Amino acid sequence: MGFGRPKRKSAPLDENALFDYAVKSLGSRMRTVRDLKRLMRMRVEEGESGERTVDAVVARLKDLRYLDDTRFANDYTRLRQENEKFGRRRVQQGLIQRGIHKDIITTTLSDAYDPIDEPTLLRQYIARKRIKEPTGDRETVQKQSARIMRALVRAGFSSTSIFKVLRQWKIEVNESDLQAEEQVEEQAFAEDAAEE
Repeated sequence: MGFGRPKRKSAPLDENALFDYAVKSLGSRMRTVRDLKRLMRMRVEEGESGERTVDAVVARLKDLRYLDDTRFANDYTRLRQENEKFGRRRVQQGLIQRGIHKDIITTTLSDAYDPIDEPTLLRQYIARKRIKEPTGDRETVQKQSARIMRALVRAGFSSTSIFKVLRQWKIEVNESDLQAEEQVEEQAFAEDAAEE
């Protein structure tokens, strides 16, 4: 139930007006081709002529180098890796959700993550999030350890790296539980990506 008068649908934009709208939209934040097309489709007439207009604007933006999924993937990966300290899998999931092509994702992630030692990045993530070594009685330590493991899996780190870092804290980790947690996380992501 809405309040006030119902919104009138605005008149469809022609190619030049749609181009201006797209440039303004790109000026406010990075966007992928898929994101921008979704936004522009709401501003054009429905059907084939609207799709042609959207495609023409996208081609023009690409020619001007305003729109580039490879550049988006590189910037997104760099920011998530340097600022957030996320692991490879978390960044990969984000790129997939944003509609980046698999080949671009593979190349971008290889360039960004292959030269980096994942356990070192994981330690940086732990420091950034101020995750403390579990303390207390055995049951408390187990609960805290499970919570930490889930957080590290969600952050995109491999079970091997998590196991290595937690072992340094002298925490007993059941590697099969950790791998099961990774599988649950990947399945949840796959379901989210299928809904998009």
